[in-house]
Amino acid sequence: MLIARRIECARGNGRWEDDVSIIAWLVLGLIAGFIASRIVNRQGEGLLIYIVVGVVGAEIGGLLFRLFGMSGVTGLNVYSLLVAVLGAVVLLFTYHRLIRRYI
Repeated sequence: MLIARRIECARGNGRWEDDVSIIAWLVLGLIAGFIASRIVNRQGEGLLIYIVVGVVGAEIGGLLFRLFGMSGVTGLNVYSLLVAVLGAVVLLFTYHRLIRRYI
């Protein structure tokens, strides 16, 4: 399957870049969610939670960075990981503050 996608991409018919970008978002989300969870909670949450927190955190971090005139997530690199981790920390911190207040 993977080889067939590369052949299609070489012919110009496939969307290899779309598949790679989705995988890159998942990897970035997984790493960022894991790091942010360790910073805020100091305990594990689970693979799916890490990915969701990391991807949503990347969006939040990108929004915050753009508000200050900087670029958001630019790919699978250290800068984007920093943006995603900071956004995920903001997300988890806000979530835990709301949970403690209303429960």
